[in-house]
Amino acid sequence: MKFTFSWLKEHLDTTASLDEVVYALTDLGLEVEEVSDPIKKLNDFTIGKILKAEKHPDADKLRVCKVDTDHGEVQIICGAPNAIEGILVVVAKPGVYVPGIDTTIGVGKIRGIESHGMMCSEREMELSDEHDGIIELPSGDVGEPYGNWLLKNESEKVDAVVEIAITPNRPDALGVRGIARDLAARGLGTLKPMEVRPIPGKFECPISVSIEPDTLVNAPVFYGRLIRGVKNGPSPKWLQNRLRAIGLRPISTLVDITNFFTYDTNRPLHVFDADKLNGTSIRVHDAQGGEKFSALDDKEYVLSKGMTVISDSEGIESLAGIMGGSASGCTDTTENVFIEAAYFNPIRTAYTGRELKINSDARYRFERGIDPEWTAFGIEAATKMIIELCGGEPSNVVQAGEIPNHGRAYKVDTARIESLVGMAIPPHKQLNILENLGFVIKGDTASVPSWRPDIQ
Repeated sequence: MKFTFSWLKEHLDTTASLDEVVYALTDLGLEVEEVSDPIKKLNDFTIGKILKAEKHPDADKLRVCKVDTDHGEVQIICGAPNAIEGILVVVAKPGVYVPGIDTTIGVGKIRGIESHGMMCSEREMELSDEHDGIIELPSGDVGEPYGNWLLKNESEKVDAVVEIAITPNRPDALGVRGIARDLAARGLGTLKPMEVRPIPGKFECPISVSIEPDTLVNAPVFYGRLIRGVKNGPSPKWLQNRLRAIGLRPISTLVDITNFFTYDTNRPLHVFDADKLNGTSIRVHDAQGGEKFSALDDKEYVLSKGMTVISDSEGIESLAGIMGGSASGCTDTTENVFIEAAYFNPIRTAYTGRELKINSDARYRFERGIDPEWTAFGIEAATKMIIELCGGEPSNVVQAGEIPNHGRAYKVDTARIESLVGMAIPPHKQLNILENLGFVIKGDTASVPSWRPDIQ
């Protein structure tokens, strides 16, 4: 599970340093596997200023540039169309490793003229896919480390990334909010409130949803909503940067939003291009066995009897809790989108994923057990972000089935807890920690929060 430090602080009000957070995570049993701090590698790059740019005598598309750097004036050959006099640029001096091209810069000759370094694009430094030209900075001092400049001006690009190992019994830690909750309970800050208000529908949803009676045990609840008139396309920079930081490839705004909530709140979602669905109803049911299903990974699978699937009037459109189908996937031209938020049985999801050898973020979470109570909130949160980023009008929410009852409570034996942990913890402090973790305390009984399936 990867997350950025700033992402964590959107859920956790804290003054703790990165090192303090890393120590606390390991102390909580959320073992930190790696911490990546981009500033360290980017500080090898420095700010320079192009003093003069002239056409290369032997190459129409190259420019011979005189660049002011912290090592004085140097000559750099550049092929970027925006390499012009007067701009502030990012310079890789000889000896600096450039990750985007997997090369250590040296002094060399290009068409007979020496070049002492390189002026870089964002893609060459693995900051984004932007490579139409070299970076042009709006401000900065010659010789200033670029990592420091980013920290002051575009901090999201140098956000530290933390990767933690998640044991199978802690699915709640597969969302940034769950990690923040644990840190808050440990005393490293305060969990920020997260209000998700229902968004009223502006019209009746033209798509109905149903769950076959025999499937309710494996798919007890399904929420859906149509949003019409959306404008899909590349997601905003902040969302792309956040996904790239944790190793995900931005695809489009609609898909990126679902990926965001998968990691933010451990709430997998799916979006269908509504215009590609056949008929006016969606049905959750068991596969009969032998059906062929073309998934979003561009592979075709033959399904076994009993696998939970989602179908329109003509066939299977999604493998429940694992992967959607290619036929109804969203693209940049999607105008009407149907959002799915559901709860699927962990055992059935694991069985299906293993048999078909499909690995996905959704499967990884559903088979460990997500919070069933957040199903309705998930569709509302996704609706809000889709409208903010893509526009459109939402229908009312349609629902099939009911959220499963996971309520359970146990007596809190404070003396036994002290004995098990081998240290004195006052009873009031034990109860306070449990409350901060989301348990509801009544007398000597603690009710387990819906996001902790491991508490039995």
